[in-house]
Amino acid sequence: MDNLEADVFARNCGSREALQNATSRWGILALAALAEGDYRFNALRRRVDGVSERMLSQTLQTLERDGMVIRTVLESIPPKVEYSLTPLGRQVAEHLIGLIELVESSLPDVVASRERHDASQ
Repeated sequence: MDNLEADVFARNCGSREALQNATSRWGILALAALAEGDYRFNALRRRVDGVSERMLSQTLQTLERDGMVIRTVLESIPPKVEYSLTPLGRQVAEHLIGLIELVESSLPDVVASRERHDASQ
């Protein structure tokens, strides 16, 4: 494993799966939200509007497995769980936030392009 070379374009490269998990519909939003700070599950679900409890749970488990998210069980009654980013998760989230900001700032161009495309169909 020491001489493992990542190549996201290679079919069987593990980096492809990690990239897919981080940039999935809910993965990108969960990572970006956690970049704002630690969240308990229900607060994170409210922040990532539209995600189901099941999908958020699966997404967080996948990101935890990839080493991007930490799940901490808080000692309380009843027990509570908090999610935060690992150093790797912070790095990934930083780049994803840049992509999010680019897409958000380009929204007028996207809308205009969609309108032109739809009108020509």
